[in-house]
Amino acid sequence: MRKNSKRVPPALKYGIYSGLGLLPTEGPAKFRKFRKQMFAELNLVGRLEEDIGEQIVRLEWRRQNFFTYDLAQRARARRSAIVTELVPEVRILPGFAFEPVPGNPTPEELRAAHRRADKKIRTELGGALKLIELGDVATPEYLEKRLVMLDRLDAMITRLYKKLAYVRAIKSMSPPSLPPPAPPSLEHAA
Repeated sequence: MRKNSKRVPPALKYGIYSGLGLLPTEGPAKFRKFRKQMFAELNLVGRLEEDIGEQIVRLEWRRQNFFTYDLAQRARARRSAIVTELVPEVRILPGFAFEPVPGNPTPEELRAAHRRADKKIRTELGGALKLIELGDVATPEYLEKRLVMLDRLDAMITRLYKKLAYVRAIKSMSPPSLPPPAPPSLEHAA
């Protein structure tokens, strides 16, 4: 595998593969069909309702496809097992970092073992390898953190909408306009 295979580009981590939307092994066409059906069922009108509808769609999709996290966990475990099986362990003697340890494989043997392991991983895991490359995004713990963060944002947004509704209600209760005051008469001025 590449040297930086654990690094996930921010566009993937925080964009489409945020853990709440679509994950690599899930079909974009199925997601679009699901979204279309949900929007039709919810009968959304206006941008604000559509935003809420998008949140509902993502959460319902994640709930119905939660098994993807199980697949990612099994793929990580299988990858680890393959590496353990095919790549020999390198022992290091304490205090002798630059001295070769008897019985350790040579660097060439290690590279060859890693190539064999990578080939077997790609063959066995196929598309599930993309879930591993996402790193912590494809874990239930990451999903939980994201949901907690979204809950906090939703609570703040809800408070602001309530405040806006309160201000609008007060404005709508303004007293009816009074007739303009009569100009002072000259008789009373003297």
